[in-house]
Amino acid sequence: MAIAIDFGTSNTVIARWNPVTQQPETINLPGLSLQQSLNPPLIPSLLYVEDAIQGQVIIGQEVRDRGCDLKTDPRFFRTFKRGIGADIQGFLPEIDGKIISFEQVGEWFLSQIITQITSVAGGVDSLVITVPVDSFESYRYWLGNVCQGLSVEQVRILDEPTAAALGYGLTDQDVLLVVDFGGGTLDLSLVRLDKITQATSKPVGFLLKWGNKSLAEDSKQKVKTARVLGKAGQNLGGTDIDNWIVDYFAKTQGMAVTPLTLRLAERVKIQLSTQTQASEVYFNDETFESYELELNRETLETILQENNFFTRLDDSMTSLLQQGRRQGIEVADISAVLLVGGTSQLPAVQQWVQQYFESEKIRCEKPFEAIAQGALQIAQGVEIKDFLYHSYGIRYWDKRHQRHSWHPIIKAGQAYPMTQAVELVLGASRENQPSIELIMGELGAETGGTEVYFDGDRLITRRLDGGETSVKPLNDRDGARAIANLTPPGFPGSDRVKILFLIDDKRFLRITVEDLLTNETLLENQLVAQLS
Repeated sequence: MAIAIDFGTSNTVIARWNPVTQQPETINLPGLSLQQSLNPPLIPSLLYVEDAIQGQVIIGQEVRDRGCDLKTDPRFFRTFKRGIGADIQGFLPEIDGKIISFEQVGEWFLSQIITQITSVAGGVDSLVITVPVDSFESYRYWLGNVCQGLSVEQVRILDEPTAAALGYGLTDQDVLLVVDFGGGTLDLSLVRLDKITQATSKPVGFLLKWGNKSLAEDSKQKVKTARVLGKAGQNLGGTDIDNWIVDYFAKTQGMAVTPLTLRLAERVKIQLSTQTQASEVYFNDETFESYELELNRETLETILQENNFFTRLDDSMTSLLQQGRRQGIEVADISAVLLVGGTSQLPAVQQWVQQYFESEKIRCEKPFEAIAQGALQIAQGVEIKDFLYHSYGIRYWDKRHQRHSWHPIIKAGQAYPMTQAVELVLGASRENQPSIELIMGELGAETGGTEVYFDGDRLITRRLDGGETSVKPLNDRDGARAIANLTPPGFPGSDRVKILFLIDDKRFLRITVEDLLTNETLLENQLVAQLS
């Protein structure tokens, strides 16, 4: 059976391919899924650790049903997807004598979901997991390690925006813009769906795990190709809005910030998606205090403006449209705009989109299921061609500003795997230099970015301004910086080593280093760092 998982910051959606109807369908997992009349079955991305040593956890709606979603309990985790692969400033708890990481929590969560799917729907032989477009490669590498331990033969990953384009079924369109706005991330993606061509290539998607059987080789069906033209994204989502609403009530009514009030704030926000006025009643059974949370759309929009919400949205949209223009794509060339994710259902967000596009181009009827159902398409013969979202670069000393900075070597937009390497020649900087060191990194936004950090016990994000570049260093640690040991030692005034940079089919940076003096190959196709 083919399964797709849209692992979200707030909610997770699971879809399977029905071989009888030849259509995707969303799975309901009893006890884990939240039953809602208006929405498909969603699994809250929550986890509670019962025994860290044995890996015994409870997840999803069961965490709420058992009253385990208390922020003061270190065994309870929410919005943990944000912390996977990120440099988090904050305290990670020790549970049962074991230090718990966000990567471990995410692994427990996904493994538990696969176990539940297997027990409810039978064996899983093909799995597709979607990932945010703005994730650093450390997130993808973590996901690959998790999948190696799953009892599934074939595992692939796919960018969430591309999956959404396929999920809406708009394969007869040309250029699509996907606005994926969920609980933790905003992802914008320009996607071109090319004409159907006969399948001639090997298995498609970003393969994490693959058995002996190849769907692309065995199938005679035609292959549809989706090509990503531009991407923009940042860590901003519904969870931030929930926190802002709670902060508003804490300021205006003195209301305490608790898991209950956060949940009430989320309910108020959801109500405002379909009505102009919303209210929830809060009663503290310990102090016997009660509050009535009342909010209208106008006040919510004021809260959003005070937190620079629309400014941040404009920044991402501007970046994306600029990428499109560089490839000859103007706003008028975009055939449809697809809104996915719960936050995209807010009228304020939809009105913001309408500032850029005509209303008849905007589609929003499948906000929760489009990603998971679209991801199933690559298991049915859809080929995905993608490019690097981030640049790779080297660190250098900026004499003018008296600080370290980063110079891109392989720029964002480069297709992968690369067939031609990028070349760099370096020389020694001092007499009798025994080795040459080079610090390489994965570069985020060049004119700003987002850092994830703790404010007390709340995991939040902050915009980096002032031209700062967010960087994920790849080899900045003892024993890893030296890329060439020089024998004989190097001297200034002449080129000494040639470095060839290449991105492989797993999106990893590899280098080859040649000694120009001795004509020896010092490193050959060396993986710079296995990201963790």
